[in-house]
Amino acid sequence: DPKMLELSVYDGIPHLLTPVVTDPKKAVTALKWAVREMEDRYRKMARLGVRNIDGYNERAATARDKGETVVMTVQTGFEKGTGEPLFEQQEIDLAPMPYIVVIVDEMADLMMVAGKEIEGAIQRLAQMARAAGIHLIMATQRPSVDVITGTIKANFPTRISFQVTSKIDSRTILGEQGAEQLLGQGDMLHMMGGGRISRVHGPFVSDAEVEHVVAHLKAQGRPEYLETVTADEDEEEIEEDQGAVFDKGSVAAEDSDAIYDEAVKVVVRDKKCSTSYIQRRLGIGYNRAASIIEKME
Repeated sequence: DPKMLELSVYDGIPHLLTPVVTDPKKAVTALKWAVREMEDRYRKMARLGVRNIDGYNERAATARDKGETVVMTVQTGFEKGTGEPLFEQQEIDLAPMPYIVVIVDEMADLMMVAGKEIEGAIQRLAQMARAAGIHLIMATQRPSVDVITGTIKANFPTRISFQVTSKIDSRTILGEQGAEQLLGQGDMLHMMGGGRISRVHGPFVSDAEVEHVVAHLKAQGRPEYLETVTADEDEEEIEEDQGAVFDKGSVAAEDSDAIYDEAVKVVVRDKKCSTSYIQRRLGIGYNRAASIIEKME
């Protein structure tokens, strides 16, 4: 909520994952968290062999009721002598997945601050997150093509348009004209996924009514926030670096020498020398494998 007006009144109601985000930079971080959560959920669903969040929760509930533990085989590394992969059994966490709704109140402001990052995150969530139980509600007062890009528009099948000033704005939102002829005061056009448009009337909700509902919700319980939603990864890494009290350089040097010696043994034994081969055999990153190959050359 970059405007700090519309959604901030709901701060403190239960079921919120994070306090209402008003800083556009933190909003980028929160959307990236939602993308990571979506990917994590897909991995969990793949392990159980289900297609969507309903199937996962049903399968997990059945296993919990029967007292079963579900395990999976995970590769943990490579054996030093032979270079063969090592595997171990890990128990799968069967905690139920809740539905998550991401609400963006003013898309234009976010696009102005971090256009490409926002567009990428919104696009991924819109086209993939539905099966993982993550849903997106997006609003803007400026329906121009630089805010509602073609990529974003294609992934939002359900749309609502209130009264707009021109046919162009109507086409940007709905793909056809008509919204410029609406009467205002909650008069709107609603487009379902199939493209059929119906004219409906939205009710007016006063501030007093909102406060009454919020007070009722707050009486039901307190929210349990996840700090990771708005925690910046870069800041955490900087803090960790500053908190180090030992010489990282010497430790890294010793570690790299041991890995280099291991890489030489692998090359001599297998008669293969390439960056990707070293990377696979030793389970290291591409940059590190490339520097080892350069050192050998």
